[in-house]
Amino acid sequence: MGAQTKIVVIKAKEILYTAIFLILGILLIILLINMFGKGKGSKAETANKYIPGVYSSTITLGENTLNVAVTVDEDTISGVSIENLDETVTTMYPLLEPALNEINNQISVVDSVDDITYSKENQYTYIILNQAIKNALSQAAVKKK
Repeated sequence: MGAQTKIVVIKAKEILYTAIFLILGILLIILLINMFGKGKGSKAETANKYIPGVYSSTITLGENTLNVAVTVDEDTISGVSIENLDETVTTMYPLLEPALNEINNQISVVDSVDDITYSKENQYTYIILNQAIKNALSQAAVKKK
């Protein structure tokens, strides 16, 4: 039952080198977490989606050319309107105004223009207006570097 005492000799250089490598390892881990962690996604979410203003796109219905004006803020679409809309066009295309009103009702609630719902009865009117809105929004989009 003899317990013998063992003496371990550690040189100061070995402790110093171990401490330096340990600190470098911790710094590397922190750097990797910052580069690939959640912090990178939060910068993109705070960036503006649109340049505020009114942007227009044209649609042709028969012989008539209409301008679809889209008003945007920094992050949202404020409203959609049709310019050059006269009585002849509303008579020939009676679903145009109700479809535009329904889009304006939904535009503040949905995240994207693609999320707007419509009935099958006037789906083609919605598709034409939806494409015109997308064309106008492509002009309003903030260009990423």
